[in-house]
Amino acid sequence: MKAFLHRLTLTLVPPIGAALIRLLGKSMRIETEGAEPMLALYARGQRCIFAFWHSRQLMMPLAYRGSQIYILISRHRDGELIRRIVSRFGFRSVRGSTTRGGAAALRELVQLGRSGADLAITPDGPKGPRQVAQMGVIHLAKATGLPIVPVTFSCSKKNSSRAGIVSWSPIHSGAGSSGWESRSGLRTKPRRTRWKPSGANWNRC
Repeated sequence: MKAFLHRLTLTLVPPIGAALIRLLGKSMRIETEGAEPMLALYARGQRCIFAFWHSRQLMMPLAYRGSQIYILISRHRDGELIRRIVSRFGFRSVRGSTTRGGAAALRELVQLGRSGADLAITPDGPKGPRQVAQMGVIHLAKATGLPIVPVTFSCSKKNSSRAGIVSWSPIHSGAGSSGWESRSGLRTKPRRTRWKPSGANWNRC
């Protein structure tokens, strides 16, 4: 019975999840901030490592504007759900984490990065600590020579109350139009959505 329910979940949840992400995106005014450094890298033919916290991953499929990206996803059961959802946005995946298959996943990401693909990673790891970057993203940047581009987002409703998204942060719901804005540690403005690749390189942190 458990195996049947698991297969059913893997069949039904990904298309529904992808549709909900697209629906959320269409219901908001989305603006991008701070993309100039990333676009300059692309203009030179440079690829990037996009890094975002676990708590900011829900809407990240709508943020990517490149042509080929591989994202590191854990081998756990919920990781398979995430893999199937993001694949509907053109994301390819490499499976592994600090607890299962991390070394092999890192080697695969290095090869992909050197071959000209963009990479994506959540540097705080599946088990935390929350919003504390682990060394994996640093090793990946050193091995590939790719710059790390931190990406984040934030959102606000019409009444300017704050909202959090997915695993680490509670979801606050309520009536009114929503907006999202990419800010790192700043209060959001109402009715706007902004994605903000900061262009900072965490090798310097």
